[in-house]
Order: sequence, then structure tokens, then C-alpha cells
Amino acid sequence: MDQIHHIRQLYYEQDKNISEIVQETGRDRKTVQKYLDMTDFNLPQPEPASERQFCPKLEPYKAIIDQWLTEDRKAPRKQRHTAKRVFHRLKNEVAGFDCSYRLVAAYVANRKEELNLKRKEGYIPLIHHAGEAQADFGSADFHESSKHHSGKYFVMSFPYSNGNYLQLHYGENMECLLESMEAIFEHIGGVPPEIWFDNTKTIVTNIIKGGGREITERFARFQEHYGFKSIFMNQASGWEKGSVENKVGYDRRNMLVPVPRFLTLSDFNKQLLAECEKDSDREHYLYSDQTIRERFDEDQKVLLALPEIPFETAGYQTARTNKWGKFTINNGLYEYSVSPGYPETIVRLKLTSAKVIVMDHNNQVIVTHNRLYGGEGQKLQSMEWLPYLRYIALKPRSLRNSGIYEMMPEQLKLYLDTCPNTERGKILRVLSELTDRTGFDSALQTVHQAVVYEATNADSLKNLYRRLYSDIPELPPLQPQNGIPGISQLPVNLSDYDRLLEGGTANG
Repeated sequence: MDQIHHIRQLYYEQDKNISEIVQETGRDRKTVQKYLDMTDFNLPQPEPASERQFCPKLEPYKAIIDQWLTEDRKAPRKQRHTAKRVFHRLKNEVAGFDCSYRLVAAYVANRKEELNLKRKEGYIPLIHHAGEAQADFGSADFHESSKHHSGKYFVMSFPYSNGNYLQLHYGENMECLLESMEAIFEHIGGVPPEIWFDNTKTIVTNIIKGGGREITERFARFQEHYGFKSIFMNQASGWEKGSVENKVGYDRRNMLVPVPRFLTLSDFNKQLLAECEKDSDREHYLYSDQTIRERFDEDQKVLLALPEIPFETAGYQTARTNKWGKFTINNGLYEYSVSPGYPETIVRLKLTSAKVIVMDHNNQVIVTHNRLYGGEGQKLQSMEWLPYLRYIALKPRSLRNSGIYEMMPEQLKLYLDTCPNTERGKILRVLSELTDRTGFDSALQTVHQAVVYEATNADSLKNLYRRLYSDIPELPPLQPQNGIPGISQLPVNLSDYDRLLEGGTANG
């Protein structure tokens, strides 16, 4: 417009002719003439899409493509034409077709928009009331005592205040869910009257036509115990609980980056609750005059009171051991040891999110395992060697004929084979003591050192263990120093000792 104004100014205000204007501006004569004759300076109206010529090279084939896409309205969503399918049909069915796939793809995408063949959904903002909560799980890695875990974390958000709390776990199951919710209820001092959930198999066993849900008995008991109402989302409608969906990502970025490293998961979960409290001092994203904490005060006012009787979040079940005193859970995916004293026996199991506690019929604890997670379809095993070592230490001569020997790591078998028969029972007792003290891995590492030093007796094994795990410093040899007087060896007359032993008197 600056150039147009300059040309018109030269002609109408400075009385210059067209030739002079062409020479001064360097513009084409026809362009100058056009700008001088202009009477309408409105912006041009957008051209209707129907009048635009889109992909002109496809013009001979557009009617065919449009017909196929229009017919797709009546076809199932998964059986409609893709751009690739349209391209292949044109090549195979239309004589003389010579256009590129990219051209076809551009036209098909445009026509699907115009024909409303692409599924679009509008979202209506939801109104959330004080006290309402939403729950979901996310995935996150962490290191506990230097051991890597690919775990899950539970998030409970409060859409009214934008507050939230999270708890980290080794996996995602009923115990993780109930323990997380109970910990958050205790921390905030009450129970949300209404909590929104996905249709996770942990909770929902069946979706009934008309919107009803059948839920697991344990979750139903937990719900009744705390008195909250469960709201379940429509299938494939995660946006209905967008608050917690957003918080899952927010917490990962702000609470779990970098990858957490800590000693114990229980202590870290307490730390996470404290971090969430600090986070609530932020300004609310909609209400700039209020913090999240100030609005969460309104959430807390309508929370239900905590029950006087605590809820048992652990799960209980039974299992039958095999002839080696082992059992499996989760459809055979995870195998745990019990004891050689419990072959082909029914044992009782107490399952928490972190532990598998094995009990006898009188509910006396036999052995406790760290709970297994993951595996990706491969069978995982947890072996607690203490009961097996104690058992075989009482019968060392039967070691080679026992199933316990076959289960032992190869290095331990080779070491026991080199030990004298008279020492084997003592060594097995020492190994059970070491396992009881600091775990089987430390006992096995002591065996590795014993192999290096060819130590095949129980006392040497104990000394090697102290050297490895008792923090006894290995002192360097003393170096001779100047100024220390030399000491000559005193002469010894053995005949004096002979007379003394015979009852005589020794000289000197």
C-alpha cells in the first residue's frame, strides 16, 4: 500500500506523467496504470472453498474420489478409504491415472474435512464441586537402595482447588490402590465424598448395559468402610476426568524428575506428600487472587470423617506348594519359596504392595518375600534361602541327594563339593547365619572369596565375612624405623627344662 500511495501521490499531487513515474519508481507501465485507475481498496473476500481449484492435476479423477469418500459414510469406521487405498484403486481401476501419492493424500485429507468424515468431538467444560476427587495411575522409574525399578504412581487430584497428592509403588494392583488412598485420606484428615475412576480391571469386573458397574468385593468393602461414592467414566472418555490426567503428567515432570534415588520407598512416599503440600502454595491457574491451598481449605470442609476402625488393605489367599516347598501366584507368573519343611502343603499368604508374607495354618509367619513385579510374560522367582540352609545344615550328609543341592547357585555347589565332609555341616550352619544377618547375596559373596583363598573350613568363612562386611580396616605392615634398639635372641638350654620336668633344680 505504501508503493501504491507513492505512485498516486506523484500523479495526482505532483502532476507527473506516467512515463516519469515509471522512470522514478522502476515499476512496469501497466502496473502504474492499474494503481492510478484503482477505485476499490477493500481487502478481497476469502474465496469459498468450493470455488477453489485444489490439486488441479487431479481434476479428472475428483468425481471418482468424492464418490468413494461419500459412500464411506455408510461403512464402519475401520473399513473406510485411506489415502493409500484411494491411490491404489485409482492406479488399478482408472486408465491413464498418473498422479503422485502425495497429491492424492492431500486431496483426500482436504475432502474428508469438507465431508465431515473425520471424527471430531467437542468438549464441554465440567463444573467441579468442593471435595470432589479424581484418581489415576502413571508410570515412572526410580532407584531404591541403588536397585532400579520400573514402577507406577497413584495420583489423587481435587479439581475444585487444583490440589493433588501422589504415592509411588513397584506396580499397579489392588494393594497399591488401597494403600495409596488410605495414606492420602490419613494425610488430609478426611475422605472425599465422591471419587472418579477409570474402568480399571482392578476395580471394575463388568460394565452393565445402561451405565452400571460391577466392582470387586475388596474395593466394595473399602468403599463402604470409608463411605465415599465411586463415579466411573464412560469408556474411552479419559477427558471426563481431565484434572487427574493433567496431574499425572505434572507430577511426573515436577516430582519425579530427575529419576528419584532413595533408600526406602516408604520414606520417599512421606516426602512426596510433603512436596505436594509445598506445591499447593502456588497461585491457582484460574483464580489469581487465591492459592491452591486456600481453595483446598474449601475441599477439606466437606470431607467425610475418617472411620475409627482401620481398614486392612492387605489381600489374603492360599497357595499349594510343590515338592520343593515352592508356590506360584498370578497364574504362575511369580514363584516364591517357603521351606523344604512344607512340601505339597497349603500355605496362607498375606499380600501387601511390597511384600508376600507366607504363613502356616496357625497364621505363624514362615518366610517373607519382596513382592515380584514386571517380567513381561516371563516367570520370575524369589528364593529365600535361610529356611533351606537351616534345614540341610541338620542333615549335611544328604546334601547331594536333596533337591536343595540342585537349586543352589553353581558356585555354591562347587564350593561345597571341595569342602571336607567333616566341615560341610559347620559351613552350612555358618552360611545360614550369614544369610540371616545380611542376606543370601552377602553369604554367596563370602563363598566367592573363600574359593579365591581356597578356604574350606567354617572359621575361615567367618573371617572372610568379617573382612567383607564388618568394616574392619586392613592395616598395612609395620615399617622398620630408626632408633629401635636391636634385641638379640637369648640362648636356650633345653637340658634345664629336662631336669625341671624330672623334679630337679634348674641352674640360673
